[in-house]
Amino acid sequence: MATALFSSPSSHLLRSNSSSPSSLSSVPGTLHIRIPNNNPFAVTTRMDTKRRRNLVCAVDKGAEDAFKKTVEVDRLIDMLKNASDQELQKLVVENILAFNEGFWIRLAARTDTCKSDDDKQDLEELASSVMTIVDRVVHKTNEKIESATDVLKGILRPVVSEVEEISWPPRDPNALSLMEKEVSQREQEGQLDEGFLAEVSAQLRQAKEDKDKPGLEAMLQKVLQLYASKVLSKRSYAMKGNEVLKAEQCLEEIIKAPESDWNKVLIDHLSAGKGDISPDELYAAIKKRIERTLIRTEGGSYQQRIVVEFLKGIQSRTEEIAQVLQGKP
Repeated sequence: MATALFSSPSSHLLRSNSSSPSSLSSVPGTLHIRIPNNNPFAVTTRMDTKRRRNLVCAVDKGAEDAFKKTVEVDRLIDMLKNASDQELQKLVVENILAFNEGFWIRLAARTDTCKSDDDKQDLEELASSVMTIVDRVVHKTNEKIESATDVLKGILRPVVSEVEEISWPPRDPNALSLMEKEVSQREQEGQLDEGFLAEVSAQLRQAKEDKDKPGLEAMLQKVLQLYASKVLSKRSYAMKGNEVLKAEQCLEEIIKAPESDWNKVLIDHLSAGKGDISPDELYAAIKKRIERTLIRTEGGSYQQRIVVEFLKGIQSRTEEIAQVLQGKP
């Protein structure tokens, strides 16, 4: 009605009601005034509706863009999570501009909403690895990246004399601690990748075949043990809620200890010795850790092989000590 009146400006403002005799007789000369419906709200309502429609479209567009960005970030996070060590570095370099504030906020949100502790630790470890690689790319772009051989030489430097004489154990009692620090630092910097592990494994295999450098063989074996220890120490399964899982706790103590201390740790914790953990409980913990390693590492990779062999070494030592403590031949 309002629209019709507004669109008919030709309507008369004043109109005599002379066609009605009764009206003239009752009120002679009366004029009936007709006010057109120039309702300002009619125009305002139409304009407001248009504004609201535009605003809704803008909000929908903004929400759609935000959703698309979240999907893209989630896709990148999933790719990074499923990548091997070598693939991870390549992905980070290729997507270096994607690691902005929005990426880290989304990764933190996904970490907080994980349904299991394992998944949460996966994302926390991923965040640490990505940050390390990004830092290297940003701050070391112009520096020469060391080859796998150079990295190995840097790790062995504390235990090799100036004339490159190889003796094991090293004469300097602090040499092993310095070597361990070197492994830890380079592992944090992402230098102990598949290429490095392949180099160490190849040199170890050659040393075993030559049989004339037992010191070198022991030294390289120690490097791989330190590497496996660092990788496994990133995760702890010793707590389940408020409950302490003693077998897991014992295993983690062995993982972090030097190989020379394994016997003492086992005697202190096994029920046949001074502790209250049965060998079967510790075997079960080791088996579960091997299964987790197989799931979380790339099949056939050097990392998988080295970490699993390290855990199997702990199992073999446990079996030996358990037999001795139980008086079995």
